[in-house]
Formats: sequence, C-alpha cells, structure tokens
Amino acid sequence: MRRILSLLVFFTLSLTTMAQKKDVTKFLGIPVDGYKSEMKQKLINKGFTYDARNDNFKGEFNGRDVTIFIGTNNNKVWRIMVCDANYCNETDIKIRFNNLCWQFAKNEKKYFPLNGDGKGFVIPDNEDISYEMSVNNKRYEANYYQAPDTSLMNSSNLLGIIQEKIEQKYTQEEISNNINDIIQKETFELLMERMSKKSVWFIISETYGRYYITMFYDNEYNHSNGEDL
Repeated sequence: MRRILSLLVFFTLSLTTMAQKKDVTKFLGIPVDGYKSEMKQKLINKGFTYDARNDNFKGEFNGRDVTIFIGTNNNKVWRIMVCDANYCNETDIKIRFNNLCWQFAKNEKKYFPLNGDGKGFVIPDNEDISYEMSVNNKRYEANYYQAPDTSLMNSSNLLGIIQEKIEQKYTQEEISNNINDIIQKETFELLMERMSKKSVWFIISETYGRYYITMFYDNEYNHSNGEDL
C-alpha cells in the first residue's frame, strides 16, 4: 500500500483539486453557491441593478447589455443565467455565437470544451440556422467545464479518495500488475467528475425570428437530483 501512496503523490502533484463542496462554478469571480439573498447582494456589488418587479438584474457583461437571473434549488443558488438584453438577426447571432466559442478557446487555462477542442461548436458560414432551428429543431449549444481552482488545492484529500477507489475496485493482483495505469485512470476519472460539476454553457435562443445568446453558469452540486420526489 505504501507503493500505491507514493505513486498517487507522483500523479497528483500536477493536479489541482478541491474540497467537494468548495470548488464550485464562478461567475465574475462569485461562487455560484449560497443563498439567493447573498447572491443578490454580490451581484449588486458588481454593479448590476436589481429589478424587483421582474426579480432579475440589468447590467453589462463581456461587453454586452444583459439580463441576469438567479436559479435556486431549496433556496440554494445553483445557476446564474445571463441573457442578451438586445436581439439580433440571423447573421449577427451566428457571428456572436462563433465569437464566444473563440473567446472560450483563447481562455483555455480556465475552460475545457466538452467535445475535446471546442471546434465542433462553431457554426459554418453557409448554415441556415433559421431553417435548422425551426424545421429540424436543431439546438445550437456550446458546453464547457471550468478548471479546478488552484487556490483550493488539497492533494491529501485527493490521495485518500483515489486510494479508497482503488482498494474497492481492484484485486491485489491487478494492483500489483497495473498500478501505474490504474492510478492514472482513477485520477483522470475523479478530476473529470469534479470538473463536470462546474458547467458553463451557452445557446442561441429565438423569439419571433429574433435571436439572442443565453449563458448558464451551473453549480451541479446544488442542482436538483430528485431529492424532493
């Protein structure tokens, strides 16, 4: 077992990990977590204006006028939804969507595309998105994971979790013969599991032939999982 621990150290020194309930999706540096009243105040502190009548916020994000909504589950924040305040035509929304894909691609240290390289999200110039959305019900969506927060690194926690997984899933013979491959596999799967809780994605939305971008910053730890059923 000492050999397992020493190899675990080797494979995890380069990884950033976290306490499961602390490293969550962030919006403008704000953790998508806590109670709604707390999130409201934090958004106000960021310069957004609260619209009490519609229970949303107005302001500027990434160079665009936006409307922001807070999604909760049992009064715990699990989603920040950001909608373009202004609509645009088909040509402009295609450009806007692709520009966002390129911006995320440039921010590769912070975001990991769900499809590997993110290129599959880009809309071809000759694509008729109006036809595709109305006739083929195509959904234009780009999905990413936020990278783990390096300031919340906790290697000892990760070591213990991986060691426990290995002991439960593999025989002593398998561990002796394939320990390196097993550690790499379990470490990668755990990291991906943690990253999958920090989802950031956006879609093209349409209203009466007018288009806009809707972005979602989701904390999957707080997302409903059927607990209330």
